[in-house]
Amino acid sequence: MKNTIVDVAKAANVSVATVSRVINGNYPVKQETKETVLKVIEELNYTPNTQARDLIKQQSSTIGVVVPSISNMFFTDVVNGIESYFDNSKYSIFLCTTNHDKEKEITRVNELMARNVAGIILVDPNVENSKSNFFDNIAKNIPIVSVNGNINSQYISSVSNDEENGAKAAISHLIENNHKDILFIRGENSYSYDVKEKAYKEIMSEISNFKKEYIINIGQGNGRETVNKTMEEAIKILSKNKEISAVFACNDLMGIGIINACKKLNKKIPSELSVIGYDNIELSEMVEPKLSTVDQNMFLLGKNAGMLLSEKIENNNKYSKRTILNNKLIIRNT
Repeated sequence: MKNTIVDVAKAANVSVATVSRVINGNYPVKQETKETVLKVIEELNYTPNTQARDLIKQQSSTIGVVVPSISNMFFTDVVNGIESYFDNSKYSIFLCTTNHDKEKEITRVNELMARNVAGIILVDPNVENSKSNFFDNIAKNIPIVSVNGNINSQYISSVSNDEENGAKAAISHLIENNHKDILFIRGENSYSYDVKEKAYKEIMSEISNFKKEYIINIGQGNGRETVNKTMEEAIKILSKNKEISAVFACNDLMGIGIINACKKLNKKIPSELSVIGYDNIELSEMVEPKLSTVDQNMFLLGKNAGMLLSEKIENNNKYSKRTILNNKLIIRNT
């Protein structure tokens, strides 16, 4: 049977209130008494009841984090950054995945609200949900931070990368290396993809070579199936359009899919086809050839999200901030 705070108090010959003060560190306790209580806690292997403590304090110690998927290492790196920020705090992380489903995203957020979490971090929120008033209405009552999303609300803090300039840097690099016919690979329901497509259209129009058929939407772009789906679509279009000499992919999983397609088609990289991905996940350095990409510094995104949420919680959700981080083009072997 699990020991309770009452058992600790009896064994240490102190009151329950004293044990609570030692655990929470909110009131001074004599050093000798503190050491006795801590020794008993260790001997009894006592674990404080977080929910009970939250009820007493009327303040939750749980942070909700909502991500589309954990198959893409981008999201796991962001979550690692969030956890890193809260490592030495009183807060713990409750992670939810939506599988890119807008209704599931709404359900997950409502579930977190029912758990009375202290705040919510939304990573790459669904475009349709972002455009509605769903998040805006909730943010009036609970601190919310958006990561790489497009939620225009005075109640929501946000941290994002300058993906437009990151995409422009990648595409411009391809053009500077004499590529004119550039394929663009994206997924669906993500502001991140929309921003990059906008940059692609602008630059390709500037060189008078924008072709709508060169934009390929593979559907959900962050799951286990992303690499194979990209490979299959790339094989089709690269087989028909021999003039395509370069590909810009909206994330590294798609970029790896292009590399696999080239292997199937016996196309040499980069002499016959150049490829640039986006994110700089660890896998981009593990494939052969190593994928050129744009570094989003996902860990820093997560850490900044944690900082912004902490600020909102500490200030009773009164203020919101917007943080934009710079990207870096990483040239490797593709």
